[in-house]
Amino acid sequence: MDSSFDEFYMQRCLQLAKLGAGYVAPNPMVGAVLVHQGRIIGEGYHRLYGQAHAEVNCVRSVTAEDQHLISLSTMYVSLEPCAHHGKTPPCAALIVSQRIPEVVIGCVDTFSAVSGKGISILENAGITVRTGVLEKECRELNKRFFTYHEQQRPYIILKWAQDPSGYMATADGAPIRLSNIFTDRLVHRWRSEEAGILVGTGTAVNDNPRLNNRLWTGKDPVRLVIDRTLKTPRHFHLWQGDIPTLFFTEGTSSKEGATETVQLNFEQPVLPQVLQQLYEHRILSVIVEGGPYLLQRFIEAGLWDEARVITGTNAIPDGRKAPALPHALLTEEIFLEGDSIRYYINKS
Repeated sequence: MDSSFDEFYMQRCLQLAKLGAGYVAPNPMVGAVLVHQGRIIGEGYHRLYGQAHAEVNCVRSVTAEDQHLISLSTMYVSLEPCAHHGKTPPCAALIVSQRIPEVVIGCVDTFSAVSGKGISILENAGITVRTGVLEKECRELNKRFFTYHEQQRPYIILKWAQDPSGYMATADGAPIRLSNIFTDRLVHRWRSEEAGILVGTGTAVNDNPRLNNRLWTGKDPVRLVIDRTLKTPRHFHLWQGDIPTLFFTEGTSSKEGATETVQLNFEQPVLPQVLQQLYEHRILSVIVEGGPYLLQRFIEAGLWDEARVITGTNAIPDGRKAPALPHALLTEEIFLEGDSIRYYINKS
């Protein structure tokens, strides 16, 4: 088949996969389409963690009158079909059982339980398999998933707001609004798309933040707080409610309801310990919304993948400067009612 047709259908897989953002972690986002002689007869995506995968939803979507075409069609899927029994049966086995003769895959799954095994199942069943169609785009879509499995840590996004002079906090640490209401909604959309949100002691104590998703649809991220001596007052928002919350502390580990304290050794570098705990808790991505000190620690350690910097129009007469971003590549800048939002990636 003409490669342009392959890319057309794979692009549709990517469009579908993105609909699962914020709902499928720690699984990857995946989209699938079933094509018979240039006509899409079925399509699906992974909608919710623990429920049916993209390939299953794709096959289920085929109408009764088109059922007989399944065994004559090509399936396009953005990620290698799974080969292991997890929350659901393996998708590679489903494809074989449906006698689908050809499968086109965007990128190989590097997760050890899958990596290459799904393709082997298909090929051993006599199915023609082609890979690498829009591979870069397919990997980019699941950069959180791949970072988690390949580097054994979450995908890290740094986020902060600053004034036009580069100040992000007042000298005395008092809260101040720097972004407008439209940007606030964008930030909450970001929260809905990540597995966790992290702050340090200063932000937890000075701002009494909720760290939830109030201004957008979707789930709340797991709240994460580095608080060595548990200075965050017990009546503050972070101790309340049913949102899963982890406090990283030098005290004893414990769990009460949705809140958990995790003991770390603060005489040793803290961030690697935090990231190890997040890996063990299967948190694939974290947006860091802490103050200058915490953000600077991530930057100095090189432990970041993206940064999103909001520059508002309100000015702070004097205060604490936002950190610098060495090895950063500016990829995009957008404007929302006067606020600038710059997107960077770590190119080191």
